[in-house]
Amino acid sequence: MTRDRPTAGWLRRIRPGQGRPIYLALVEALETAVREGELQPGDQLPPQRAVADQLGIDFTTVTRAYGAARARGLVEGAVGRGTFVRRRAADDETGLVDLSMNLPPPPQGVSLAALLKETTAAILDRTDVATLMAYHAGPGTPGQRAAGAAWLAATLGDVGPERIVVCPGAQSALTAVLTTVAKPGGALVVEPLTYPGIIALAARLGLRLVACPVDDEGFLPEALAGLCAEHRPAAVYLVPTTRNPVATTMGLARRREVATVVAASAVWLIEDDPYSRLFDTPLPALATLASARTFHIATLSKTLSPGLRIAFLAAPTDAMAQQIADALHATALMGSPLTTAVAVRWIRDGAAERILAGVRLEARARRAIAAELLPAARGDAEGLHVWLDLPAGLDAGGLRALAAARGLALVGANAFAVTPDAPAGLRISLGGPAKASLLREALGNVAALLKPPTVV
Repeated sequence: MTRDRPTAGWLRRIRPGQGRPIYLALVEALETAVREGELQPGDQLPPQRAVADQLGIDFTTVTRAYGAARARGLVEGAVGRGTFVRRRAADDETGLVDLSMNLPPPPQGVSLAALLKETTAAILDRTDVATLMAYHAGPGTPGQRAAGAAWLAATLGDVGPERIVVCPGAQSALTAVLTTVAKPGGALVVEPLTYPGIIALAARLGLRLVACPVDDEGFLPEALAGLCAEHRPAAVYLVPTTRNPVATTMGLARRREVATVVAASAVWLIEDDPYSRLFDTPLPALATLASARTFHIATLSKTLSPGLRIAFLAAPTDAMAQQIADALHATALMGSPLTTAVAVRWIRDGAAERILAGVRLEARARRAIAAELLPAARGDAEGLHVWLDLPAGLDAGGLRALAAARGLALVGANAFAVTPDAPAGLRISLGGPAKASLLREALGNVAALLKPPTVV
């Protein structure tokens, strides 16, 4: 898709002189505009004659510049139509290979691009656009809430749609819950290493983070009970499945123990559950074990696509669902009607399950690559990330700098730490690279950085 007119604003970036040929200055200005987002894929460039006239240079100079830009993969020509900014292909990875951000890998056997085009076309063809794109306040339409209940059934079992709230992402859901149940100065119990989004949100809302001792499964129940008695927290927050960032899962027995502590302490539990649907047979959610005290949040960002910006929240009661909806209205107003419609349609017609199956296959293949190249890393076989304890003497900050020099973006334990005594470790995300071959190369570079230097 292109703009109505050729895009020429980027020409102001041209800096002639400095010993460079004018054609090269033209190419570099174009490259900068693409990199910084001023020019988007599909944007049309001005005709070469118009550029030559505007800049007062030879037509052949512009022709040479456009040719060089085409050789660099910046633009492409369409006979009889003009020159356009090139659409980025899956194998055009440039810059840093991002191993720091958790997102689902491209699903095997499913073209998200083709499916998205087909779905949006069907929605726009069969829906009144004015109604679709109007304001939609509240917890979601009955159909949207029913779709959310159907998606959550794998971990929650049967849950009434009246308890479901459709949220514009998990972070909005967390904001709504905490602004509903917590007041500034209140305590929030978390793991010593936890989701950075909850750390930032607690700081924004003036909440005190209290770190509970953990083992490989998560909260130690006796310690959690003691902290609840001492601090009387507004809520307890956890990611029980493929814990973020340490990548292990809380077992069923431990879940029951934590649920017992929550019920006895009469505190709210916030169960952030982005990863359970990646498992063929997920464990029961804590919301099924402590249903009267638990807010269960499941985003589609880790299982289908971050671009949907949809999370489903199951509240303890119908009344609490309405309170959460009111809080969402005050902070986020509403989610995107179009992407919500896409997500709901995918759940209803089975496309969501097909995407999920493809993501599962690719995630497991990538986890196998990580096991091969980084055998010391730990994590679930179905997970999107692994956790790597660093050998003694290796500093995460220094390692990240070395990795950046090799074109790799990594994230260390400090990003997740609630206390100052964070362990030396890295969370390595596996879904970001567009291809498994690129992931293999990146993890091989990480493995090379971990090897001790050879003594000659």
